[in-house]
Amino acid sequence: MALENLRTLYQQVILEHYKKPRHRGKTDPVDRHQRGHNPSCGDTIDLTVKLNASGDRIEDVKFEGEGCAIAMASADLMADAMRGKSLTEALEMVQSFQNMMKGQAEFPRELRKLNVMQGVAQFPVRIKCATLTWHTLKAAIEQSSEPSAGFISNEASPEGVL
Repeated sequence: MALENLRTLYQQVILEHYKKPRHRGKTDPVDRHQRGHNPSCGDTIDLTVKLNASGDRIEDVKFEGEGCAIAMASADLMADAMRGKSLTEALEMVQSFQNMMKGQAEFPRELRKLNVMQGVAQFPVRIKCATLTWHTLKAAIEQSSEPSAGFISNEASPEGVL
């Protein structure tokens, strides 16, 4: 596919998920909750996760927040991709997404919609926008059922929490 066609597809998918997110709101019930913030540009995300009865598989992910088109589209794409995944699979996907942003990986065919976010890697300053929701999900998965009081940040800080 020509580079110009890839850019057009990248822009179309991001705008589609930004303008008409499918996973906006809060899960019911809320089994995990985490807030994320990107101080560089002001993106904020309030992420909720519903787990299955045994607590080892994601049934639903929803988000609320404000941010640029890249941050909100990434949140919507991530929420869609996480449904039905085990917590281990979800953490592996977070790592794969981070690797993709570094140009080191891409998702397999069944998750190819996430690969459209590779276009963000061309704009290093925007990578934090794309990864915010993924960092927030990782923190939500790794926490106990009690949410942390602060925001998770994908900015470099000693503890990663503001």
